[in-house]
Amino acid sequence: VQLQASGGGLVQAGGSLRPSCAASERTFSNYAMGWFRQAPGKEREFVAAINWGGYSSYYADSVKGRFTISRDNAKKTVYLQMNNLKPEDTAVYYCATARRFGVSSLSEYDYWGQGTQVTVSS
Repeated sequence: VQLQASGGGLVQAGGSLRPSCAASERTFSNYAMGWFRQAPGKEREFVAAINWGGYSSYYADSVKGRFTISRDNAKKTVYLQMNNLKPEDTAVYYCATARRFGVSSLSEYDYWGQGTQVTVSS
């Protein structure tokens, strides 16, 4: 599975961005999907996940209430709507596939996109 992330950028604090991640695999709908992020000098961390059908999702506490993950299986794409962005959200954001929903450990995710940079200025 090849994943192509896009839609990052530079935004002021309080602003919004909506990165997306397009998959090459026609069986995209078989996978749960997740978003992770990695800030400079820090470990990659879980942000959000969504199940194969798009009707269940969960979030890291740090983004709960501000970020929304969604997917369009017809377009083989997963999205991350990010609102009320904060400088601490600055990171490279990665999408990844998982064999099962409800996991936040990196080891549970198999295929990764190349990442898209999100920078939030204060």
